[in-house]
Amino acid sequence: MEQEFEDIDSSGRWQNLYNEIRNQASEYPYRVAKLPANRNLNRYRDVSPYDHSRVKLENSENDYINASLVMVEEAQRAYILSQGPLRNTCGHFWLMVWQQCCKAVIMLNRVIEKGSEKCAQYWPTSEELQMSFTDTGFVIRLLSEEDHFYYTIRLLELLNIKTGESREIYHFHYTTWPDFGVPESPASFLNFLLKVRESGSLGPEHGPSVVHCSAGIGRSGTFALVDTCLVLIEKCKNPSSVDIQKVLLDMREYRMGLIQTPDQLRFSYMAVIEGAKLIPTDNIEPQQNQYVQLSSTPTLESELPPPPPPPRPHLNESRPNGQLTCVETQADSGDHLPATEVDSHDHSVVERSGSLRKRHREERIASTAQKVQQMKQRLTDSEKKQEKWQYWRPILLNVGAGAAVAAGLLLCWMYAQ
Repeated sequence: MEQEFEDIDSSGRWQNLYNEIRNQASEYPYRVAKLPANRNLNRYRDVSPYDHSRVKLENSENDYINASLVMVEEAQRAYILSQGPLRNTCGHFWLMVWQQCCKAVIMLNRVIEKGSEKCAQYWPTSEELQMSFTDTGFVIRLLSEEDHFYYTIRLLELLNIKTGESREIYHFHYTTWPDFGVPESPASFLNFLLKVRESGSLGPEHGPSVVHCSAGIGRSGTFALVDTCLVLIEKCKNPSSVDIQKVLLDMREYRMGLIQTPDQLRFSYMAVIEGAKLIPTDNIEPQQNQYVQLSSTPTLESELPPPPPPPRPHLNESRPNGQLTCVETQADSGDHLPATEVDSHDHSVVERSGSLRKRHREERIASTAQKVQQMKQRLTDSEKKQEKWQYWRPILLNVGAGAAVAAGLLLCWMYAQ
């Protein structure tokens, strides 16, 4: 993969590669998006959800919202890629979050960019703390807000007025990703992705996370592409076996225009390459959770690892568009032996075997935890360097400018003499 990147980069072929992907991408009907009743529900006239993969609102007069369900079954990933809510669709947005059992909303744009509103203010600020959407019957409360250098993590409470139920929703807000641009570095983006993964919001035990920017195709497509490719690399432990172009074309089957510029495509390659370097390559038991390396430090709650999560349903199973039903799941805290009697000799063998497995598992977990901490430290150091540079840059520029002026005056004086 690195060699492929270097070859494309050295020959300046990113624009050509981007054009090839655009030409190869399939086009599907999007008639519902163009209905007269839905025209004022689209932020941009040239960005519409396909009919076959659009998210449908339930129990609503109009089931339309500009959002697409993007599924990658091999990676056990599903995302809802959405446009930034309009002022008249904020209620629809939260209705979708509720019905799809989403655990997180991942926002990759600012409300105002280059003097234009790119997204409505659909969540409460620290001043107002609460917002109500009477058209769909939801109240949003701000429970906590954690500000970082280039992103903010909020915890929101989503209250269904009709049923009295409430849920906690994460709001991950990347605040320094420019429109039609890329983040400052892959390290900062990967650190943000790590925070999202640590919450468990992207796992198959929850509904698909909502990922949006302004149009829901450029920055949103970059996020989903990088995350998916890294999951696939974690599963196969071989970065060269993951074809980024193919993954992108497969994702474009569900939403048009994913990745909007050659620079975003180039950045996606860079982030996948850097992220792959942080993935441990040790042999891990197939039953162990595949997302542990880049998500969180494992615990010793049970001697044996839990079974892998079940795959997501196909698009046409049980509910339209692969929409998930909110079901509370329970897991046993430990393993159980069959209720049969064994003699003392067999029992001691089982105990020794169990103790040996436990010790091996503890060693693997300690090794994995150490590597995760090293990865976090590497990303944190990169973030601190960026903060220091942002602090010192204006000072150094001013000092340099002053020195240049002084040198110019000195030369003028010497010339006058």
